[in-house]
Amino acid sequence: MRDSEAHFPPARLCDGGQVPYLGERLWLRVKHERSRTRAHVSRRGGELTVKLGPRNGLREALEAWYRRRARAEVAPRLDAAVARAGRSYDTLQIRGQRTRWASCSTSGAMSFNWRLLLAPAEILDYVVEHEVAHLDVQDHSKRFWGLLASRCHDWREHEAWLRRHGHALRL
Repeated sequence: MRDSEAHFPPARLCDGGQVPYLGERLWLRVKHERSRTRAHVSRRGGELTVKLGPRNGLREALEAWYRRRARAEVAPRLDAAVARAGRSYDTLQIRGQRTRWASCSTSGAMSFNWRLLLAPAEILDYVVEHEVAHLDVQDHSKRFWGLLASRCHDWREHEAWLRRHGHALRL
């Protein structure tokens, strides 16, 4: 855990703090507005501005923003990966699973964890390729790993990164 924190500092949820986003660190600017009923989060460059009302929590506002951004980040990666594989998927869901990074059902329903946006971009890309490989091979057999290796040469490094640092992908 200490190794993870040294290489991957935890999010600091306060004005002037930082949060990770696909390998970047975004500065947080938190503004409190009494008249605001709903939280609003916007990004400009390396800065994330969060406007909160009296009943809004910073963590909840950020999680909602990450969930929206996850769909925008995952969908084009998934579309490109299935096109390269000559496959298709049924639906895409963004969830907050506690024990999985993603899943692929036999019907082609794809589900991805929004916390993947807290990891470097290449980790998200790897997880997308991993799930697309499940469209052809549902298990983790030698055949699956061989197929994944043909599509993602560095899969072992990325898998090891998730095992080593995955616990740190939290707000």
